[in-house]
Amino acid sequence: MSNRFDDNARADSTERYVPDARVSRAYHLEPMRGLDGLTTRTREIPRPGPHQVVVWVRAASIDRRDIMLMEGTYPVPAEPGVVPLASGSGEVLALGDGVTRAAVGDRVTGTYFLGWIDGPQSQALSWQQYGANHDGWLAEYIVLEEDSVVHVPAHLTDAEAATLTCAGLVAWAGLTKPVPVGAGQTVLTVGSGVVGLFAVQHARMFGARVVSITSSAEKAERLRKLGADEVVDRTRTPDWEQAVLDLTDGMGADHVIDAVGPLTLPKSLAAAAYNAQVTLIGAFPAPAGQHPADPLGGKYLAIRRLAVGSRTDFEAMNRAIAEHHARPVIDQVFPFDRAADAFRHFTEGDPFGKVVITMP
Repeated sequence: MSNRFDDNARADSTERYVPDARVSRAYHLEPMRGLDGLTTRTREIPRPGPHQVVVWVRAASIDRRDIMLMEGTYPVPAEPGVVPLASGSGEVLALGDGVTRAAVGDRVTGTYFLGWIDGPQSQALSWQQYGANHDGWLAEYIVLEEDSVVHVPAHLTDAEAATLTCAGLVAWAGLTKPVPVGAGQTVLTVGSGVVGLFAVQHARMFGARVVSITSSAEKAERLRKLGADEVVDRTRTPDWEQAVLDLTDGMGADHVIDAVGPLTLPKSLAAAAYNAQVTLIGAFPAPAGQHPADPLGGKYLAIRRLAVGSRTDFEAMNRAIAEHHARPVIDQVFPFDRAADAFRHFTEGDPFGKVVITMP
């Protein structure tokens, strides 16, 4: 497919592109079939309805939830035939009636949830998600609800902007809600997946001391370069919770971002300070029988699980990223035609950073 863009379009126009063809390509997902359920189809180029925008997709990225949707293990089931991926970026090409939050030509990304703008999340709000039961970003065009539009920091590339919606935002919410991390506090990040990497970067923006747990000397060195003050290699130090206590003079970490899950939660709790805030983000299951009888160990602390964040949280994070000129970590970029290889690399390649798919 080729597209011509009308360079002479008026600045206040609600539509910029003049397609040479009426069809575009998109990947569609049939859950429970693995990569065999990921196929490309042609479809009509979408047109926006009232309070919708059409975005020409430049890049999209894979999150663990996308693998869970493929496998049928995510709490919200994937709609058969849905276009996958909740994280992406692109350029606004057309506006529906009544749109005021975006203009043609804006570089944007979108929210994870269709309608969660601010305040507490409800079950109804959490159920409506891009890439699950509303078409996501693994396509040449996406239709976003106006309330879902989020402008991206200007200094980021399209690939970098495509990493923020899920992993970047959940790490941000973990460090800012309900009480933001403060300068001089100790943040413990458990795991060196993309959420853990974003947590290191975000914590440094707040002036916090960062202690990170990882699984290899190579990753440890990369975490130090990213901004971690101390890194503990769990393969060399299995009792890493004691190492964290030693590094904090026995006090423990003020904020813990556990991006692994129940498998590491007992150690995360043991490494936490009195009145610490512990955020469990990871979704990796723990083997049976590995939970201690009393994982809290007599401490008073807050444990919570997060469902990404609101649009307001997203916009606050982007302001901080722009102010600090932070750049997300990207492991590898794949072209649109090799999306299956991108999924395979995500699950089998042990990536350090986001796996991104760019569009033609």
